[in-house]
Amino acid sequence: MQVFHNKSKVIITCNKRLSTYLQEEVKALGYTIVRDFPTGVELDITLSECIKLNLNLRCASQILYNLRSFKAKDPDELYTELKDMPWEELIDFAGYFSVTSNVDNPTITTPLFANLKVKDAIVDRIKEKKNIRPNSGSDANKAVIHLYWKDSEADIFIDTSGETLAKHGYRKIPGKAPMLEALAAAAVLSTQWDQKSPFVNPMCGSGTLAIEAALIATNRRPGLFRMNYGFMHILGYDEEVFFAERRILKDQVIKNVDLQIIATDISEDAVDISRKNAKTAGVDTLITFEVCDFEETIVPETGKGVVVFNPEYGERLGVHSKLELTYKRMGDFMKQKCKGYFGYIFTGNPDLAKKIGLKAARKIEFYNGKLDCRMLEYELYDGTRRPEGLRPVN
Repeated sequence: MQVFHNKSKVIITCNKRLSTYLQEEVKALGYTIVRDFPTGVELDITLSECIKLNLNLRCASQILYNLRSFKAKDPDELYTELKDMPWEELIDFAGYFSVTSNVDNPTITTPLFANLKVKDAIVDRIKEKKNIRPNSGSDANKAVIHLYWKDSEADIFIDTSGETLAKHGYRKIPGKAPMLEALAAAAVLSTQWDQKSPFVNPMCGSGTLAIEAALIATNRRPGLFRMNYGFMHILGYDEEVFFAERRILKDQVIKNVDLQIIATDISEDAVDISRKNAKTAGVDTLITFEVCDFEETIVPETGKGVVVFNPEYGERLGVHSKLELTYKRMGDFMKQKCKGYFGYIFTGNPDLAKKIGLKAARKIEFYNGKLDCRMLEYELYDGTRRPEGLRPVN
């Protein structure tokens, strides 16, 4: 099975409401999208081409290469169909693999049973052909096989990513209630920021928004922080393709940029964590970190830029009445200190959002985990004139 050179259906998954940003990324890399849907896109490419995607995409979760589509009405048929496949040409018989699945079949009460059937078929086939069985388990750091099974329609994929791409690999210390890196990247991309004017991030927490902003502005891709992917554990993998793509990543980094990215937090621990994460990401010299209440954040008087808040939503920490005051203070801060900027507040609490005291120009929909959220955009006019140099509201 020359999977690295044969074109097939490839599904790139993402979290809900990130598909728009994923589509833009995929197109920018020169790929043609066959189909898009709320949690991803479909392409028709080779497994080798998946290597470039794995290294470059900021908003993706998994990149799945289709091996075969077939019909199976129950677990026995699933096993029989899968055991007929030449797994000995894909998985090292002395290696390790894991199985994941997305199953909606009336004969299956738990996806773990479907995973077991897939594992048994692969192991039995390789043992039959090579007289030795590969190891298997739940770790996703080697070869990963993914089953999609709805009613009687089944697809079996190589998960070319392995561990999720939504974690970008630089955040060694997550901090308290962190925003997932893929979500933070999409949030930055959703703003009116031109990647040249100031990016101000009060209440920075573990620094993910500010770090993603610096990574985007300097064209640093997630593949710079990761050296292990699922495709590396499939027979036929040519490591030179990977290293060639990685050299491209290094060469395309924009150096000597004149950026003003400011991140502040009242917590000294949070700022310390942010600095360490930024250093791991290689952007610590591009971000000015300060310990202070958000109202004391210095906003450059450039007449344009963005200020982005990701405050507490009232779900985990704080007293609701205290947060009402905080949201009002955020509104006052933007009105008084951010004239000419676009202001953004990412929140999962619409009642608290009413306390901001400003009318949102846009309400951009996201999910943070399972929580329905909005990125509220505010045009902070300096007088009546729209700031120049920033693209108009969609």
